[in-house]
Amino acid sequence: MPFWELQRQLGIDVDRWLLRQSTAQPYGKAAACHAFEREWVECGHGLGQTRARRECQPEYEDFMECMHRTKLAARLKTILEQRDKMIKEGKYTLPDYHKGKEDNRP
Repeated sequence: MPFWELQRQLGIDVDRWLLRQSTAQPYGKAAACHAFEREWVECGHGLGQTRARRECQPEYEDFMECMHRTKLAARLKTILEQRDKMIKEGKYTLPDYHKGKEDNRP
């Protein structure tokens, strides 16, 4: 997000304050969703807000999925519903270790 190259001339980096994943992280490692946020910002760089919203939608969706895991939660819910349905129909039985029984160990 260069502002007429003013940031470079002054030696400051405002982008680090504006981006969620680019802030200082513990132990100096990059945040989990840093790459997705960077792709989204790089996609929208210099396009303008209206055009960037339309053209960078896939990058934004990837970033939001990484942050909130909504698609993952929906998929897990579907899998668990299918498992419960199969249990009710008698097509699937839980393994002993999921029923709270001890494993027979040598």
